[in-house]
Amino acid sequence: MRSFLPVDEQMDRLRRGAVDLVSEADLRRKLERSRATGKPLAVKTGFDPSSPDLHLGHTVLLRKMRQFQELGHRVIFVVGDFTAMIGDPTGKRLTRPQLTPDEVEANAETYKRQLFKVLDRGETVVVKNGDWLRPLGAEGMIRLAGQWTLARMLERDDFKTRYRNEQPISLHELLYPLVQAKDSVEMAKIPELGCDVELGGHDQIFNLLVGRDLMKECGQEPQCVLTVPLLVGMDGHEKMSKSLGNAIAVEDPPKEMYGRTLSIPDTLMWDWMFLLTDTPKTAIDEKRRAVAASELHPKAVKQELARAIVTFFHGEEAAHTAESEFERIFGGGRGGVPDEIELKVVVGAGTLANLLVESALAPSKNEARRLVEQGAVTIDGDRASNPTAELSPREAPYLFKVGKRKFLRLQIL
Repeated sequence: MRSFLPVDEQMDRLRRGAVDLVSEADLRRKLERSRATGKPLAVKTGFDPSSPDLHLGHTVLLRKMRQFQELGHRVIFVVGDFTAMIGDPTGKRLTRPQLTPDEVEANAETYKRQLFKVLDRGETVVVKNGDWLRPLGAEGMIRLAGQWTLARMLERDDFKTRYRNEQPISLHELLYPLVQAKDSVEMAKIPELGCDVELGGHDQIFNLLVGRDLMKECGQEPQCVLTVPLLVGMDGHEKMSKSLGNAIAVEDPPKEMYGRTLSIPDTLMWDWMFLLTDTPKTAIDEKRRAVAASELHPKAVKQELARAIVTFFHGEEAAHTAESEFERIFGGGRGGVPDEIELKVVVGAGTLANLLVESALAPSKNEARRLVEQGAVTIDGDRASNPTAELSPREAPYLFKVGKRKFLRLQIL
Protein backbone atom coordinates (compact mmCIF):
# COMPACT_ATOMS: atom_id res chain seq x y z
CA MET A 1 0.00 0.00 0.00
CA ARG A 2 1.49 3.33 -1.09
CA SER A 3 1.46 6.47 1.01
CA PHE A 4 0.81 9.86 -0.55
CA LEU A 5 1.36 13.48 0.40
CA PRO A 6 -1.64 15.41 1.77
CA VAL A 7 -4.06 16.34 -1.01
CA ASP A 8 -3.47 20.09 -0.62
CA GLU A 9 0.27 19.60 -1.17
CA GLN A 10 -0.35 17.45 -4.23
CA MET A 11 -2.77 20.00 -5.66
CA ASP A 12 -0.28 22.83 -5.15
CA ARG A 13 2.37 20.97 -7.17
CA LEU A 14 -0.01 19.93 -9.92
CA ARG A 15 -1.47 23.43 -10.37
CA ARG A 16 1.97 24.83 -11.27
CA GLY A 17 1.92 25.66 -14.96
CA ALA A 18 -1.57 24.22 -15.49
CA VAL A 19 -3.96 26.08 -17.81
CA ASP A 20 -7.16 24.02 -17.63
CA LEU A 21 -8.22 21.72 -14.80
CA VAL A 22 -11.59 20.03 -15.36
CA SER A 23 -12.63 19.71 -12.74
CA GLU A 24 -10.62 20.67 -9.70
CA ALA A 25 -13.26 19.19 -7.40
CA ASP A 26 -13.13 15.86 -9.28
CA LEU A 27 -9.33 15.71 -9.12
CA ARG A 28 -9.34 16.50 -5.41
CA ARG A 29 -11.90 13.73 -4.83
CA LYS A 30 -9.82 11.23 -6.82
CA LEU A 31 -6.66 12.20 -4.90
CA GLU A 32 -8.47 11.81 -1.56
CA ARG A 33 -9.68 8.34 -2.58
CA SER A 34 -6.19 7.44 -3.77
CA ARG A 35 -4.70 8.52 -0.46
CA ALA A 36 -7.30 6.59 1.51
CA THR A 37 -6.89 3.35 -0.46
CA GLY A 38 -3.19 3.57 -1.22
CA LYS A 39 -3.95 3.06 -4.91
CA PRO A 40 -2.21 5.48 -7.30
CA LEU A 41 -4.14 7.35 -9.97
CA ALA A 42 -3.79 6.24 -13.58
CA VAL A 43 -2.55 9.31 -15.46
CA LYS A 44 -2.64 9.08 -19.25
CA THR A 45 -1.00 11.16 -21.98
CA GLY A 46 -1.03 10.44 -25.70
CA PHE A 47 1.65 11.47 -28.19
CA ASP A 48 1.20 10.90 -31.91
CA PRO A 49 4.60 10.02 -33.43
CA SER A 50 4.08 12.39 -36.37
CA SER A 51 7.77 13.41 -36.47
CA PRO A 52 10.95 11.71 -35.26
CA ASP A 53 12.12 14.16 -32.59
CA LEU A 54 10.82 15.38 -29.27
CA HIS A 55 11.71 18.98 -28.43
CA LEU A 56 11.57 21.21 -25.35
CA GLY A 57 7.94 22.07 -26.11
CA HIS A 58 7.00 18.41 -25.64
CA THR A 59 8.85 18.30 -22.33
CA VAL A 60 6.46 20.81 -20.70
CA LEU A 61 3.86 18.03 -20.80
CA LEU A 62 6.39 15.32 -19.95
CA ARG A 63 7.48 17.30 -16.89
CA LYS A 64 3.87 17.43 -15.70
CA MET A 65 3.74 13.64 -16.12
CA ARG A 66 6.94 13.41 -14.09
CA GLN A 67 5.29 15.46 -11.31
CA PHE A 68 2.53 12.87 -11.07
CA GLN A 69 5.18 10.14 -10.91
CA GLU A 70 7.04 11.93 -8.12
CA LEU A 71 3.75 12.14 -6.21
CA GLY A 72 3.45 8.35 -6.44
CA HIS A 73 0.95 8.00 -9.29
CA ARG A 74 1.13 5.72 -12.31
CA VAL A 75 1.84 7.33 -15.67
CA ILE A 76 0.74 5.74 -18.94
CA PHE A 77 2.35 7.02 -22.13
CA VAL A 78 0.10 6.25 -25.09
CA VAL A 79 1.95 6.07 -28.40
CA GLY A 80 -0.66 7.10 -30.97
CA ASP A 81 0.40 4.70 -33.69
CA PHE A 82 -3.23 4.50 -34.91
CA THR A 83 -4.19 8.17 -34.43
CA ALA A 84 -0.96 9.33 -36.10
CA MET A 85 -2.16 7.80 -39.36
CA ILE A 86 -5.28 10.01 -39.14
CA GLY A 87 -3.35 13.14 -38.23
CA ASP A 88 -4.39 15.45 -35.41
CA PRO A 89 -6.23 18.42 -36.99
CA THR A 90 -5.77 20.59 -33.89
CA GLY A 91 -4.73 24.10 -34.89
CA LYS A 92 -4.34 23.16 -38.54
CA ARG A 93 -5.71 25.22 -41.39
CA LEU A 94 -5.20 22.42 -43.86
CA THR A 95 -5.52 18.65 -43.75
CA ARG A 96 -2.36 16.97 -42.45
CA PRO A 97 -0.65 14.52 -44.79
CA GLN A 98 -1.33 10.95 -43.65
CA LEU A 99 1.70 8.94 -42.55
CA THR A 100 2.45 5.38 -43.59
CA PRO A 101 2.62 2.61 -40.95
CA ASP A 102 6.41 2.36 -41.47
CA GLU A 103 6.87 6.10 -40.85
CA VAL A 104 4.75 5.92 -37.71
CA GLU A 105 6.66 2.91 -36.37
CA ALA A 106 10.06 4.53 -37.00
CA ASN A 107 9.00 7.73 -35.23
CA ALA A 108 7.47 5.77 -32.34
CA GLU A 109 10.78 4.04 -31.66
CA THR A 110 12.59 7.38 -31.30
CA TYR A 111 9.82 8.67 -28.99
CA LYS A 112 10.16 5.65 -26.71
CA ARG A 113 13.90 6.34 -26.40
CA GLN A 114 13.63 10.08 -25.89
CA LEU A 115 10.76 10.25 -23.41
CA PHE A 116 12.86 8.58 -20.70
CA LYS A 117 15.11 11.63 -20.67
CA VAL A 118 12.26 13.10 -18.58
CA LEU A 119 10.17 10.23 -17.26
CA ASP A 120 11.17 7.49 -14.81
CA ARG A 121 11.50 4.38 -16.97
CA GLY A 122 10.61 2.03 -14.14
CA GLU A 123 7.42 3.91 -13.29
CA THR A 124 6.14 4.45 -16.84
CA VAL A 125 3.78 2.18 -18.76
CA VAL A 126 4.07 2.51 -22.56
CA VAL A 127 1.18 1.29 -24.74
CA LYS A 128 0.06 1.76 -28.36
CA ASN A 129 -3.51 2.79 -29.09
CA GLY A 130 -3.55 0.65 -32.22
CA ASP A 131 -3.85 -2.36 -29.89
CA TRP A 132 -7.49 -1.52 -29.16
CA LEU A 133 -8.41 0.79 -32.04
CA ARG A 134 -7.49 -1.47 -34.98
CA PRO A 135 -9.73 -4.32 -33.77
CA LEU A 136 -12.76 -1.97 -33.91
CA GLY A 137 -12.96 -2.47 -37.68
CA ALA A 138 -15.50 -0.73 -39.91
CA GLU A 139 -18.51 -1.63 -37.76
CA GLY A 140 -16.87 -0.37 -34.58
CA MET A 141 -15.87 2.92 -36.19
CA ILE A 142 -19.41 3.45 -37.48
CA ARG A 143 -20.84 2.82 -34.01
CA LEU A 144 -18.26 5.19 -32.51
CA ALA A 145 -19.17 7.91 -35.04
CA GLY A 146 -22.81 7.46 -34.04
CA GLN A 147 -22.02 8.68 -30.51
CA TRP A 148 -21.33 12.26 -31.64
CA THR A 149 -22.96 14.84 -33.89
CA LEU A 150 -21.53 17.07 -36.59
CA ALA A 151 -22.86 20.13 -34.76
CA ARG A 152 -20.89 19.22 -31.64
CA MET A 153 -17.77 18.55 -33.70
CA LEU A 154 -18.01 21.95 -35.40
CA GLU A 155 -17.81 23.60 -31.98
CA ARG A 156 -14.04 23.16 -32.34
CA ASP A 157 -12.48 26.51 -33.24
CA ASP A 158 -10.24 25.11 -35.97
CA PHE A 159 -13.06 23.17 -37.64
CA LYS A 160 -15.40 26.14 -37.28
CA THR A 161 -12.84 28.50 -38.87
CA ARG A 162 -12.08 26.17 -41.77
CA TYR A 163 -15.78 25.56 -42.43
CA ARG A 164 -16.53 29.31 -42.37
CA ASN A 165 -13.62 30.01 -44.72
CA GLU A 166 -14.73 27.22 -47.06
CA GLN A 167 -11.48 25.34 -46.50
CA PRO A 168 -11.68 21.56 -46.88
CA ILE A 169 -12.27 19.34 -43.84
CA SER A 170 -11.72 15.69 -44.64
CA LEU A 171 -14.15 13.25 -43.04
CA HIS A 172 -11.36 11.29 -41.37
CA GLU A 173 -10.34 14.45 -39.46
CA LEU A 174 -13.75 14.57 -37.81
CA LEU A 175 -13.05 11.13 -36.39
CA TYR A 176 -9.84 12.18 -34.66
CA PRO A 177 -11.32 13.59 -31.40
CA LEU A 178 -13.61 10.54 -31.10
CA VAL A 179 -10.80 8.08 -31.69
CA GLN A 180 -8.63 9.84 -29.10
CA ALA A 181 -11.57 9.79 -26.70
CA LYS A 182 -12.00 6.07 -27.33
CA ASP A 183 -8.51 5.58 -25.88
CA SER A 184 -9.81 6.72 -22.49
CA VAL A 185 -12.89 4.49 -22.69
CA GLU A 186 -10.89 1.40 -23.61
CA MET A 187 -8.10 2.02 -21.10
CA ALA A 188 -10.66 2.42 -18.30
CA LYS A 189 -11.82 -1.16 -19.05
CA ILE A 190 -8.33 -2.63 -18.55
CA PRO A 191 -7.55 -3.15 -14.83
CA GLU A 192 -3.77 -2.80 -15.24
CA LEU A 193 -4.21 0.51 -17.12
CA GLY A 194 -7.21 2.66 -16.13
CA CYS A 195 -7.78 6.33 -16.88
CA ASP A 196 -8.33 8.72 -13.97
CA VAL A 197 -6.61 11.78 -15.45
CA GLU A 198 -5.67 12.77 -19.00
CA LEU A 199 -3.01 15.39 -19.66
CA GLY A 200 -2.42 17.40 -22.82
CA GLY A 201 -1.39 20.71 -24.29
CA HIS A 202 -3.86 23.58 -23.95
CA ASP A 203 -4.70 23.28 -27.66
CA GLN A 204 -5.95 19.73 -26.96
CA ILE A 205 -8.72 20.79 -24.56
CA PHE A 206 -11.56 19.95 -26.99
CA ASN A 207 -10.21 16.45 -27.65
CA LEU A 208 -9.69 15.77 -23.94
CA LEU A 209 -13.19 16.93 -23.02
CA VAL A 210 -14.66 14.65 -25.71
CA GLY A 211 -12.96 11.80 -23.87
CA ARG A 212 -14.52 12.94 -20.60
CA ASP A 213 -18.00 13.11 -22.17
CA LEU A 214 -17.64 9.77 -23.97
CA MET A 215 -16.69 8.05 -20.71
CA LYS A 216 -19.85 9.45 -19.10
CA GLU A 217 -21.97 8.14 -21.99
CA CYS A 218 -20.39 4.71 -21.53
CA GLY A 219 -21.28 4.67 -17.83
CA GLN A 220 -17.68 5.17 -16.66
CA GLU A 221 -16.33 7.60 -14.09
CA PRO A 222 -15.11 10.49 -16.29
CA GLN A 223 -11.45 11.38 -16.43
CA CYS A 224 -10.15 14.65 -15.07
CA VAL A 225 -8.51 16.86 -17.68
CA LEU A 226 -5.38 18.92 -17.04
CA THR A 227 -3.68 20.97 -19.75
CA VAL A 228 -0.36 22.80 -19.88
CA PRO A 229 0.70 25.85 -21.91
CA LEU A 230 2.22 25.62 -25.38
CA LEU A 231 5.88 26.60 -25.20
CA VAL A 232 6.75 29.53 -27.47
CA GLY A 233 9.74 28.72 -29.65
CA MET A 234 13.09 30.47 -29.99
CA ASP A 235 11.67 33.11 -32.34
CA GLY A 236 9.50 34.45 -29.50
CA HIS A 237 6.29 34.33 -31.57
CA GLU A 238 5.16 30.88 -32.72
CA LYS A 239 4.75 27.73 -30.63
CA MET A 240 7.85 25.56 -30.70
CA SER A 241 7.93 23.40 -33.81
CA LYS A 242 10.69 21.64 -35.68
CA SER A 243 9.05 22.58 -38.99
CA LEU A 244 9.26 26.29 -38.07
CA GLY A 245 12.95 26.02 -37.18
CA ASN A 246 12.39 27.46 -33.70
CA ALA A 247 12.85 24.26 -31.69
CA ILE A 248 15.53 22.75 -29.46
CA ALA A 249 15.44 18.95 -29.62
CA VAL A 250 15.91 16.91 -26.45
CA GLU A 251 18.77 15.06 -28.16
CA ASP A 252 20.58 18.19 -29.35
CA PRO A 253 24.26 18.24 -28.26
CA PRO A 254 24.98 20.20 -25.06
CA LYS A 255 26.84 23.02 -26.84
CA GLU A 256 24.02 23.57 -29.31
CA MET A 257 21.36 23.34 -26.61
CA TYR A 258 23.21 25.91 -24.48
CA GLY A 259 23.88 28.34 -27.32
CA ARG A 260 20.36 28.17 -28.74
CA THR A 261 18.88 28.83 -25.30
CA LEU A 262 21.03 31.94 -24.91
CA SER A 263 19.72 33.21 -28.25
CA ILE A 264 16.06 33.45 -27.17
CA PRO A 265 14.48 36.91 -26.68
CA ASP A 266 14.69 38.27 -23.14
CA THR A 267 10.90 38.35 -22.91
CA LEU A 268 10.78 34.58 -23.35
CA MET A 269 13.19 33.54 -20.61
CA TRP A 270 10.68 33.90 -17.77
CA ASP A 271 8.16 31.45 -19.23
CA TRP A 272 10.94 29.04 -20.18
CA MET A 273 12.34 29.13 -16.65
CA PHE A 274 8.87 28.55 -15.18
CA LEU A 275 7.91 25.72 -17.55
CA LEU A 276 11.27 23.99 -18.13
CA THR A 277 12.89 24.15 -14.68
CA ASP A 278 11.90 23.63 -11.05
CA THR A 279 12.88 27.18 -10.07
CA PRO A 280 10.25 28.42 -7.56
CA LYS A 281 7.94 31.08 -8.92
CA THR A 282 8.91 33.42 -6.10
CA ALA A 283 12.55 33.19 -7.19
CA ILE A 284 11.60 33.83 -10.83
CA ASP A 285 9.55 36.86 -9.81
CA GLU A 286 12.51 38.23 -7.83
CA LYS A 287 14.87 37.79 -10.80
CA ARG A 288 12.33 39.53 -13.03
CA ARG A 289 12.12 42.46 -10.59
CA ALA A 290 15.93 42.67 -10.41
CA VAL A 291 16.25 42.74 -14.22
CA ALA A 292 13.60 45.46 -14.46
CA ALA A 293 15.51 47.48 -11.85
CA SER A 294 18.82 46.97 -13.74
CA GLU A 295 20.20 45.08 -10.74
CA LEU A 296 20.62 41.88 -12.76
CA HIS A 297 21.64 41.50 -16.40
CA PRO A 298 19.26 39.45 -18.61
CA LYS A 299 22.24 37.44 -19.89
CA ALA A 300 22.90 36.13 -16.38
CA VAL A 301 19.32 34.84 -16.21
CA LYS A 302 19.61 33.16 -19.60
CA GLN A 303 22.93 31.60 -18.60
CA GLU A 304 21.28 30.13 -15.51
CA LEU A 305 18.39 28.88 -17.65
CA ALA A 306 20.70 27.36 -20.26
CA ARG A 307 22.78 25.61 -17.57
CA ALA A 308 19.63 24.17 -16.00
CA ILE A 309 18.30 22.86 -19.32
CA VAL A 310 21.60 21.29 -20.39
CA THR A 311 22.13 19.81 -16.91
CA PHE A 312 18.68 18.19 -17.00
CA PHE A 313 19.35 16.41 -20.30
CA HIS A 314 23.13 15.92 -20.26
CA GLY A 315 24.41 16.42 -16.70
CA GLU A 316 26.34 19.13 -14.82
CA GLU A 317 29.71 18.42 -16.40
CA ALA A 318 28.30 18.77 -19.92
CA ALA A 319 26.59 22.03 -18.94
CA HIS A 320 29.83 23.44 -17.54
CA THR A 321 31.77 22.44 -20.68
CA ALA A 322 29.10 23.91 -22.97
CA GLU A 323 29.14 27.20 -21.07
CA SER A 324 32.95 27.41 -21.08
CA GLU A 325 33.10 26.69 -24.80
CA PHE A 326 30.39 29.25 -25.55
CA GLU A 327 32.17 31.95 -23.57
CA ARG A 328 35.50 31.12 -25.20
CA ILE A 329 34.04 31.52 -28.68
CA PHE A 330 31.46 34.27 -28.22
CA GLY A 331 32.46 35.99 -25.00
CA GLY A 332 35.58 37.73 -26.27
CA GLY A 333 37.94 34.83 -25.60
CA ARG A 334 40.87 34.06 -27.89
CA GLY A 335 40.34 32.40 -31.20
CA GLY A 336 36.60 32.37 -31.42
CA VAL A 337 36.64 29.01 -33.22
CA PRO A 338 35.38 25.75 -31.66
CA ASP A 339 37.87 22.96 -31.03
CA GLU A 340 35.77 20.46 -32.97
CA ILE A 341 34.29 21.47 -36.34
CA GLU A 342 32.57 19.11 -38.74
CA LEU A 343 34.36 18.46 -42.02
CA LYS A 344 32.38 17.96 -45.22
CA VAL A 345 33.78 17.07 -48.63
CA VAL A 346 32.33 18.10 -52.01
CA VAL A 347 33.61 17.40 -55.47
CA GLY A 348 34.11 20.24 -57.94
CA ALA A 349 34.02 24.02 -57.79
CA GLY A 350 30.74 25.78 -57.11
CA THR A 351 29.19 29.13 -56.33
CA LEU A 352 29.04 30.20 -52.70
CA ALA A 353 25.23 29.99 -52.66
CA ASN A 354 25.24 26.47 -54.09
CA LEU A 355 27.92 25.30 -51.67
CA LEU A 356 26.01 26.69 -48.68
CA VAL A 357 22.97 24.64 -49.71
CA GLU A 358 24.99 21.53 -50.58
CA SER A 359 26.72 21.59 -47.20
CA ALA A 360 23.38 22.12 -45.33
CA LEU A 361 24.40 25.56 -44.06
CA ALA A 362 21.34 27.06 -45.78
CA PRO A 363 18.02 25.38 -46.64
CA SER A 364 17.69 26.97 -50.11
CA LYS A 365 19.54 29.13 -52.63
CA ASN A 366 17.30 32.09 -51.82
CA GLU A 367 18.13 31.77 -48.13
CA ALA A 368 21.84 31.35 -48.97
CA ARG A 369 21.81 34.57 -51.00
CA ARG A 370 19.99 36.37 -48.20
CA LEU A 371 22.56 35.24 -45.61
CA VAL A 372 25.47 36.40 -47.76
CA GLU A 373 23.86 39.74 -48.58
CA GLN A 374 23.17 40.35 -44.89
CA GLY A 375 26.82 39.75 -44.04
CA ALA A 376 26.13 36.59 -42.05
CA VAL A 377 28.69 34.42 -43.89
CA THR A 378 32.46 34.46 -43.44
CA ILE A 379 35.06 32.30 -45.22
CA ASP A 380 38.43 31.87 -43.54
CA GLY A 381 37.55 34.81 -41.30
CA ASP A 382 36.67 37.21 -44.15
CA ARG A 383 33.10 38.35 -44.65
CA ALA A 384 31.60 37.11 -47.93
CA SER A 385 29.61 39.56 -50.05
CA ASN A 386 28.95 37.83 -53.39
CA PRO A 387 26.66 34.75 -53.38
CA THR A 388 27.67 33.93 -56.97
CA ALA A 389 31.41 33.95 -56.23
CA GLU A 390 33.01 30.64 -57.22
CA LEU A 391 35.09 28.62 -54.78
CA SER A 392 37.67 26.34 -56.40
CA PRO A 393 39.33 23.16 -55.14
CA ARG A 394 42.36 23.62 -52.90
CA GLU A 395 44.47 21.54 -50.58
CA ALA A 396 43.26 23.06 -47.30
CA PRO A 397 39.55 23.09 -46.32
CA TYR A 398 37.64 26.37 -46.32
CA LEU A 399 36.45 27.49 -42.86
CA PHE A 400 32.81 28.62 -43.09
CA LYS A 401 30.98 30.52 -40.38
CA VAL A 402 27.28 31.25 -40.82
CA GLY A 403 25.57 33.44 -38.26
CA LYS A 404 26.97 33.35 -34.74
CA ARG A 405 27.31 29.64 -34.09
CA LYS A 406 27.44 27.57 -37.30
CA PHE A 407 30.94 26.46 -38.24
CA LEU A 408 31.97 24.05 -40.97
CA ARG A 409 35.20 23.03 -42.68
CA LEU A 410 34.46 22.42 -46.36
CA GLN A 411 36.96 20.48 -48.42
CA ILE A 412 36.51 20.99 -52.18
CA LEU A 413 38.17 18.30 -54.26
